[in-house]
Amino acid sequence: MEIIEYLNIIKKRFLLVILVTIGATVLSGVLSYFVITPTYKSDISVIIGKTEDKSETSKDSYNDVIMYQQLVKTYSEFAKSRKVSEHVIKALKLNIDPTELQEMVTVAPKGDTEFLTITVKSTDPKEAMDIANQLAKSLKFVSNDVKKVDNVQLLDEAVEPTVPDNPNPKLNMAIAFFIGLMVSLGIAFLLEYLDNTVKTQEDIEKLTGIPVIGIIPLTEDKQ
Repeated sequence: MEIIEYLNIIKKRFLLVILVTIGATVLSGVLSYFVITPTYKSDISVIIGKTEDKSETSKDSYNDVIMYQQLVKTYSEFAKSRKVSEHVIKALKLNIDPTELQEMVTVAPKGDTEFLTITVKSTDPKEAMDIANQLAKSLKFVSNDVKKVDNVQLLDEAVEPTVPDNPNPKLNMAIAFFIGLMVSLGIAFLLEYLDNTVKTQEDIEKLTGIPVIGIIPLTEDKQ
């Protein structure tokens, strides 16, 4: 019986549920497509370690791998340093502050490997690509200048992104649809809970616990 009551409540407030759900979905779509400025992401990976020397023994090579895996964390902080950011700004002639550039960049080790992934986000896809490529070069130059050891090996260059990383309109609309549906159902049940008026025979029986044996119809007084 409770399931039937719940369905009746939803049916009773069906228009409210539909309007709130559709409204949330449409609002999310409008914000995603027309209001939120899209941001693009460009990645580049570098190897932290020296160029392999074939004359080294397998044991020495293995020890080097372990050592450079530990160095990856150090170089990830190096890549986000102010000195590297200033080198990138000077090389690309950017009109931004080093702090702003640092906020655009994230650096993360790739698992337990010697790879270090540099990610740059920008509202301009070409700018994201250019900064990512230059950041890898600046990391190599600055770290070599400071540590006097060339431990940064460049691989493929970053490519210009063609699809925005954020926002994701389809995902946002799907989330908004689900949230709107849940909120609208919550409002419908809340309104039903707050409504303590008696409207039907079932309401009287539920409140009194006594079955209704007759109903007196409302008639107009004709004089």
